Order: sequence, then structure tokens, then C-alpha cells
Amino acid sequence: MSSPTPPPPVFVATADALDRLVGLLADSPTVAVDTESNSLHAYRERVCLIQFSIPAGDFIVDPIALPDLHALAPVFASPSQEKILHAAENDLLSLSRDFGFSFANIFDTMTAARTLGWPQVGLAAILETQFAVTLDKKFQRADWGRRPLTAEMLDYARFDTRYLAALRAKQFEALDQSGYWPEAHEEFARLARVRVERNGTGPDPMAFWRVKGALDLTPSRAAVLQALFAWREAQAERGDRPPFKVMSEASLLALARHAPVKASDLARIGGLSPIQVQRHGRHLLRVMQDAAQAPPPERPALDREPDDVMERYEKLHAWRKARARQRGVESDVIVPRAALRAMARRPPRTVDDLAEVVDLGPWRRQAYGEELIALLAASDAGPS
Repeated sequence: MSSPTPPPPVFVATADALDRLVGLLADSPTVAVDTESNSLHAYRERVCLIQFSIPAGDFIVDPIALPDLHALAPVFASPSQEKILHAAENDLLSLSRDFGFSFANIFDTMTAARTLGWPQVGLAAILETQFAVTLDKKFQRADWGRRPLTAEMLDYARFDTRYLAALRAKQFEALDQSGYWPEAHEEFARLARVRVERNGTGPDPMAFWRVKGALDLTPSRAAVLQALFAWREAQAERGDRPPFKVMSEASLLALARHAPVKASDLARIGGLSPIQVQRHGRHLLRVMQDAAQAPPPERPALDREPDDVMERYEKLHAWRKARARQRGVESDVIVPRAALRAMARRPPRTVDDLAEVVDLGPWRRQAYGEELIALLAASDAGPS
């Protein structure tokens, strides 16, 4: 880290320490937040650390030592306290999934950077540009679910929140001066609405269809892929490992395409290492042999939008792309894709009708409403 060494973060791993932290957070109008998860090291991802930075210091909560974190719920749900995160969506989804938190008053520094058209929106690049702070990403792929954590790991974790309040101040000033604060605020409100179901549901038996190339398989080969996919899920769950660490989807697809029947044939399957062949070969052959006798799986229904909907969507998409290029931002900064699809499916006739479109807030309606209504009217009118 190329910055003065701050006091060490406070590690919160007891109920008393959590109560003290909640009291400190309650007194702070802004709270910087980040999380660390173990998605690269476990079958089911979980939040393993929650970092907070406030003027009183940097704090790291251990959800593994403290499975009951309901005391933090009022902080995240408070409309009067601003929670500052970078690339907030994944953090909010994870916190909602694992702890049932709901959210209000979010400021996402990545969204702010994208709204402003900054050329780099990753936190490390922004901090280096804005504060001459260099983040050491040594522990970016660390297993945060392991205990004990080293002092070096905790020090790394807290730097993802330490500068967020200062960054927020710079970005708010830039957003306010450029006139884009209302637009960013609408996107922050959208992020605050994210929700996911909590853990506990089993694997989706139709998930194998999402493997790239699965839809090109014959019915019998699709049955083999389905069985291989289920085998991989079982292996990953048994060993508490991410499925991709058991075997890649590309290897599963190659096995399904060729359906080898002898152990010697496995070595010729692209992507399978000698260790995988030795460890799993006998089981793979049995799985594929059994699958060859199974009925073919039902193919997923492919939702094909009507031609008029697709035509409206393409025109809206082209308009959004041109607008983004003119402003120097990514296309979804102009209008979220979900809003484009909603307008293509049920085209509004007046600017007032745009209020019914989810994720199209007052600022966007005022900025783009007349253009959108004119574009949709011309699309429905067809060629003259």
C-alpha cells in the first residue's frame, strides 16, 4: 500500500463487539461497506466478512463466528444513513441471500464512475487515479472462509472500504456539477431493491441446458450431459468445492458429445487431465453408460418474442447505443435493458405512460421521454 499506515482494523467476532459496532454505526450518517465471500473455494458461496468504515475507524465483522447478524439489519434498511459500496449489486445480493437484509439509501461508487463516463471504473484503478493509493490485490482470490485470518488478510480487506467516503464526496460533487446526480440517484434506488431467495433450495435439474453448446446436442447426447452435470454437482457438494474445480463445463460437453465407452478413450477427451481421468474415469464411464439408457430430457422452451416486439426492441437498442456513444458512457447508463424490453413489449403512448415502466425514473423520463415516445410511435406506424 502506498499510503500512511492507519491503525489496524477492529475485528468483530463476539456479540458484545457487534453491539458496540452497531452503536458506532448508528451515529454515522454515512457507512462504507464491502464483503468478502468464498465463491472460489466452496460449493455454496457465503459471505465470510463484512467490512465497515466510518470516521471512528475500520471494522471487520466475522459472520462465521457470528451467524446472527440481525442487529445490522436496521443499518442497511435505514433511509437516513447512506451506505457506500463499490460495485454494490453483488454485495447486496449476497447480503440479502445470506442474512435477509433489505436496503435503502445506497451510493455505489462504480455506478457513479460509469455515470460520469470515467474511463476506468474498477476500485483499484480509481483509487490510484484519485488518491494516489495503490491497492495490493494479493488476497483477491483468498479463501475467506478459512480461520484463523492473518493480520495481513484483515489489513487487505479493510482497504476496500477505507477510501469510499472520500471517493463518494468527489463523485457527488462531479455528479452535481454535471447535472447527472438525479440519474445516478435513480440507479442507486434500483440497486437498493435487489433481492434473492435465501440458501436452501436444491440444484436445478435443468441447469445443464445453460452449458454452452448443450442445445446443439442430439436428444441422447443431451441425456448424457444431464447425467454428467448432476454427477459433477454431487461431487462438488460432497467435497464442498465449486463445481468448476471438479470439472469444467467444456469437458462435460466434450464427454457428452463423444460418449466414450472405454477408459483408454477418456484420455483423448479435450480438457480432461490425467489426474481427472485417474480419479473419476470409472465413475464417468458408468454415468455415461447409465445415461445412454435414460429417456431424453425435455428441451427448454425458447421464449421467442413476437416480431413486432423484436423490431421495437432493436430500434430502442440502436437509439440507446447512439445516445451512449454521444455522451461517452456505456449503453446501460442511458436506460437499463429491462426498461427497453418493457417498452418493446408494452409500448407507452404518452410520456405519462412511461411512469409504468420499471427502472425508468423521473429523471430519465424527463431527459428521454419525448424521444422514446416518438421513436415508438414511428416504429408502430411502419413504413410510409
